[in-house]
Amino acid sequence: MTDVFDRASDLEQAQRDAAIAAVRECTHSDGESAEYCNDCGDVIPMKRRLAAPGCQRCVHCQSLWERRRHG
Repeated sequence: MTDVFDRASDLEQAQRDAAIAAVRECTHSDGESAEYCNDCGDVIPMKRRLAAPGCQRCVHCQSLWERRRHG
């Protein structure tokens, strides 16, 4: 029997998966990460490029872009 905590956990995971999928759709990338941020021109660290394939912005600029996009 599933309890309320299991259902809440399942819902949370589904929302997280949907949010990740939405962000991946918005990159409009062919999977290759940029070496330099498209917004500020700073170097995108290799760790970020490996962790987020297809990234086109540094962490700071990506955060700003997401805040503007989601109001």
